Amino acid sequence: MIGEMFRLLADKPDAKAGGRSISSFQAFAVSVATRVGTGNLAGVATAIAIGGPGAVFWMWVMALLGAATAFVEATLGQLYKRRNGDTFIGGPAYYITHGLHHKQMAYLFAILITLTFGLSYNSIQSNTICGAMNHAFGWNPIIVGGVLAAISLFIVFGGIHRIAKLSTVLVPIMAVGYFVLVIVIMVMNYQLIPHVFKVILANAFDIRPAMGGTFGAAIIYGAKRGLFSNEAGAGSAPNVAATADVSHPVKQGLIQSLGVFTDTLLVCSCTAFIILISGLYDSTSANGIELVQVALDSEIGALGPYFIAVAILLFAFSSIVGNYYYGEVNVRFMTKSKTAMTVYRICSAGVMVIFGAIASLDSVWTLGDICTALLAFVNLFAIIALGKYAFRLLNDYRQQKKQGVKVPSFRRSQLPEVADDLDCWD
Repeated sequence: MIGEMFRLLADKPDAKAGGRSISSFQAFAVSVATRVGTGNLAGVATAIAIGGPGAVFWMWVMALLGAATAFVEATLGQLYKRRNGDTFIGGPAYYITHGLHHKQMAYLFAILITLTFGLSYNSIQSNTICGAMNHAFGWNPIIVGGVLAAISLFIVFGGIHRIAKLSTVLVPIMAVGYFVLVIVIMVMNYQLIPHVFKVILANAFDIRPAMGGTFGAAIIYGAKRGLFSNEAGAGSAPNVAATADVSHPVKQGLIQSLGVFTDTLLVCSCTAFIILISGLYDSTSANGIELVQVALDSEIGALGPYFIAVAILLFAFSSIVGNYYYGEVNVRFMTKSKTAMTVYRICSAGVMVIFGAIASLDSVWTLGDICTALLAFVNLFAIIALGKYAFRLLNDYRQQKKQGVKVPSFRRSQLPEVADDLDCWD
């Protein structure tokens, strides 16, 4: 259904619904903005530096598995979304509450995702931006972090609509620009492309005793960085998927699956090809974003580090404001206090951004990995329990398409056993 995924990007909000709901493309852009960030550059570089080229293959595997979990969680996010004034709000905390009827687990998820995305991940994005700017321009990380925090605070105090508008501008620019650069490098080094694929596959399945550690590291770091990059199954994307105004929950499920493909199979692969074509991944002590800059420097000259510095600024900054929103949804789930929301905004877009500017690379990544594992465990438990409804909705959507219905629609009466748990879909 990949063709249908692309077609759905042009869907507009239902005019009859009124309010200020965001479109399918805006929801896609916000989710891709958070996915396409540090993980696609620094994360891929770290995976290759530690796990070897084989880690790239396992990132691809994570993308294929992740597209399935992303579909289920986003569809459930839409199904169980709630009205929030003139917009919608939803996500795992809401489908755990109203689908599983487990309030304590919902609160646990809300706390974990706020800590993971709103706080921990924002320090990783900031750390990468500041490292790239320092390597390329020699700028003081503390000053860069302070300026970044000020701009982030301005954006997040504008709410989801300001975040959505920013994402719909930055995401296409940064993704297309980065993709074009990689195509140019691949054309310049076309004779090395077969070698790149050979190295990836050979290292992914190299289980000789002497290479056992490398084989294990390839799987571990490929899976970890793949999950960090595309966030599938972690329960993040459903928070923004639920805000879209669509006629059928499956529409956002398909669009979020496309987001996983865009993130890992396209953007992550671009970074991997740059590093592997350069051949510097096993001959330099550089790691993280610096490895990407060094690799580009060898391919396109002195402009390489500067290009990556600007690219990571766009990638990671859009992730900061998107990550913040994931936390905001769940803070609102836990409390209606305006004071609590203000404190969260300052901590997420201010304090943690500055903390990331001064913290070490290893400390921010370790914190992020721990938080991601805990978060995914809770969300995967929920989507396994509720996944049957996503499959039934998918069957309904495909049946309507086969019958010639151009715009499939859903009403909660079609799922009578859960109709009373749904707030929308009248």
